[in-house]
Amino acid sequence: MKSTLYRASHWLALICRLVAGIALIGLLAVTIADVSTRYLSRITEGAIALRVSGSVELVSYLMLFALLAAMAANVEKSQVVVEAFSHGLPQAIKNRLQGLFFLGFMALGLILFVGLLDSAAAASRHGEITQDLRLPLGPIYQLAAVLSLLLGIRSFIHALLGVIYAVGEEATHGE
Repeated sequence: MKSTLYRASHWLALICRLVAGIALIGLLAVTIADVSTRYLSRITEGAIALRVSGSVELVSYLMLFALLAAMAANVEKSQVVVEAFSHGLPQAIKNRLQGLFFLGFMALGLILFVGLLDSAAAASRHGEITQDLRLPLGPIYQLAAVLSLLLGIRSFIHALLGVIYAVGEEATHGE
């Protein structure tokens, strides 16, 4: 059971890293294209006036996807342990306490999931679109909801590993 949880967490992390990487590459491409076209327009004194439409909008949504995916991909590596409270405790108890904290991250991921899913449904129902590019907001919120769900699932997996098996971050460094 423990190895199955590790494998599931590992594959979900790979998917999240892929999404975060694609979003970051897209974000960089949009930013480079926007800066380059503005510079080209400036040095040609407006003779070449190319623009990247909706660049701010694109960057903001790509940043949302990159952050949510990166949070989900690295949830088990991003915990700060306050040694003042757990200094004298055995490692197994520290791991179980860390597992309890992962339950909080699971709750955060699930709350974000439910809220974003509700926003996606409302946006689809009312035909809401983005301001500049006129893209439908429903699918954007749905992707953000899925990434939030992955945060909740990975947090739950690591909560189980911590609470039930007393396994902490030190066991996942081999991933």
